Amino acid sequence: MLFIYNLIVQIANFLLKIVATFSPKMKLFVEGRKPVFEILASKIRTEDKTIWFHAASLGEYEQGLPVIEKIKGKFPHHKIVISFFSPSGYEVRKNNTVADATVYLPLDTQKNAKQFLKLVHPEMVFFIKYEYWPNYLNELRKLETPTYLISGIFRKNQMFFKWYGGFYRKALEAFTYFFVQNESSKKLLLQLGKTNVAVSGDTRFDRVATILEKDNSLDFIETFKNDTLTVVIGSSWPKDESLLVDFINQTAKKVKFIIAPHNINSEQIQELKNAISKKAVLFSEVRTGRDLSLQDFDVFIIDTIGILTKIYSYADIAYVGGGFGNPGVHNILEPATFGVPIVIGPNFSHFAEATALVNLEGCISIANKNELTKVFSNLISDETLRHEKGHICSTFVQMNKGATNIILNQIS
Repeated sequence: MLFIYNLIVQIANFLLKIVATFSPKMKLFVEGRKPVFEILASKIRTEDKTIWFHAASLGEYEQGLPVIEKIKGKFPHHKIVISFFSPSGYEVRKNNTVADATVYLPLDTQKNAKQFLKLVHPEMVFFIKYEYWPNYLNELRKLETPTYLISGIFRKNQMFFKWYGGFYRKALEAFTYFFVQNESSKKLLLQLGKTNVAVSGDTRFDRVATILEKDNSLDFIETFKNDTLTVVIGSSWPKDESLLVDFINQTAKKVKFIIAPHNINSEQIQELKNAISKKAVLFSEVRTGRDLSLQDFDVFIIDTIGILTKIYSYADIAYVGGGFGNPGVHNILEPATFGVPIVIGPNFSHFAEATALVNLEGCISIANKNELTKVFSNLISDETLRHEKGHICSTFVQMNKGATNIILNQIS
């Protein structure tokens, strides 16, 4: 099976180069990997002590950041190497300040794995949540490098638990310790004979809890809000927006809306703005420096990235997008930490924190336009209801902190 896997990786490598000629995202994926070994050779010396963290994308990076920061503090003389698989992670965080070298992870071939590990020569390795690359893991096992999985999630439908998944199960032998989010993941690993496992919880709770300690003020958002009840719509997709725009256009209540779409393609942003009948403004228009009297607008569309977390601090109600697509809803913990009631779409079952908050009734799932209208109308008109649900959300975050300390206490 490993032979077949390696053959598939080689074929994928060939096909990706073709797709890259038509897709800007795939071009980043392919072109971004070309200078990886050169970058590592220039930033990591043979005598350097290093620690390597791998994140699939932006969400996993943010999830692992509390551990990265703590490890950096605990091992101040080690260089930190962070790798990403996805352009959506690397392109946003390639200039982070926590790592000494940030690169794309070369595709999982035996040759790439050997060369990458020779250049990085890590003393410890951390994989965040998932992404189990057999060739990298097999090489780490041969090198006897301490390797950890943090905030891991396992499900019965994964290849490890299939009759044909032997080579994937073999790759798991590389892990010195598994830090998983829940008991069901631990039980699945125990079925494979893995006793080197602990339920630590999700390090994202530690990450979002620290947000409260930072300066989350944005003058232009404060001006726009103007002491008016505000709904923040974060990481929205067209399916979310089709329902939300109808509500925005029809509501007669005194309320403002901030929309931060997941995709900030200029054409899609303009389509969104054109669909809104109320007075709307784009962040890119504000950025020009013109005096637009922001307080006079009803809708503020954020056509940039990197400021949504701070914007959530101004929300009275939050809608988090993605719940009408697959795999489902985006990060609900950022608005939750600010004590904001949350509304999401119906697809959230793969996300433990969303499932828990829906069960606790701090987060409300809606499936159609009528449900959205009813839920929003109730939350807008009932301040007590907003505060009750918001309190559930903030308490949920505070009660689930601590995963980072559990991990650090286990690592020598």
